[in-house]
Amino acid sequence: MKKLAVVVFSVLLLVVGCGRGEDSAEQSGWTDEEVTFEADGLTLHGTYRHRAEGEPAPAALLLSESGGTDRNGDNVVAGPIGNMRQLAELLSDRGVASLRYDKVGTGRTGLGPFQDRPTEVVSAVYTSGAKAAVRFLADRPATDPERISVYALGEGTVHALALAGDTLPDAPKVHSLGLFQPLPGRYLDIITNRVTADGTPETIATWRAAVEEIRTKGTVPDTLPDGLNSIVNPGNIAAVIAADEVDPVALAAAVPAGTPVLLTCSDSDSQARCDAVKPLIDALAHTDLTVVELKGVNHVLRDDPTDNIANYAKQDPLSEQLVTALDDFAGK
Repeated sequence: MKKLAVVVFSVLLLVVGCGRGEDSAEQSGWTDEEVTFEADGLTLHGTYRHRAEGEPAPAALLLSESGGTDRNGDNVVAGPIGNMRQLAELLSDRGVASLRYDKVGTGRTGLGPFQDRPTEVVSAVYTSGAKAAVRFLADRPATDPERISVYALGEGTVHALALAGDTLPDAPKVHSLGLFQPLPGRYLDIITNRVTADGTPETIATWRAAVEEIRTKGTVPDTLPDGLNSIVNPGNIAAVIAADEVDPVALAAAVPAGTPVLLTCSDSDSQARCDAVKPLIDALAHTDLTVVELKGVNHVLRDDPTDNIANYAKQDPLSEQLVTALDDFAGK
């Protein structure tokens, strides 16, 4: 059951991320600007990395894992990971501006109006923040509105898919998507697969009954075996139900045909192994899809075949396999 901790740590913890603060733009001509924008009464803080001068250019919105992960990919569970900061720098090397931001409950954003009602922070709140972020990016004078991309990691990919499939008349058009180690299915189904693989027959039966209760009654048993109460309990049941209602496969099917999509999976990532994400790959068949099967790359996009959370904050470079994928994709 310890393997389940890797699968669920970002959803279950609504904590303040341990961001490293604003990094300085080391490349000539690039500026890291502290910015704010509003989403349903919440002020979100972020870093807008762009050229100080020049014609409108491609720009990307970067979405970290859901839960307590800040603009840089840092999390109080795993430490100062910094992978989203590194991704922003890689994109600027390729002439792409970017916006990354502290989601609700993290960094400078904090809980805001949710301070006294943190249980109301559910998946829709994160999607609302992402919609406000892509609108902010689209409205920047330096952004080419025809070349807006969204790059997301893990559970952040469901919000990226929602942006790409947004049919509201005033929604910015998403030109391309980068889906790194994406969430491959409904939340409780993913947990069920892990329990089935690792649990005893008694644990499997108890968990399946709990899932049925959650989905039909909106309640959860007071006690679950093998530490499963850390995954779902009366304190987080609202967030779990909201997360489980999101179907990434259905969202993928709604992405406009022909959209350039880069999807990565890894043989070392217990959250996004390539066989597990096949339904998502199939649902994206109508897009201009590139699938990159990473070897020995962990969930935070670094070379580490152990995928040990204890190694996430080592500040190693992003995997060269990912860099090569970006080289081929960023110009699409």
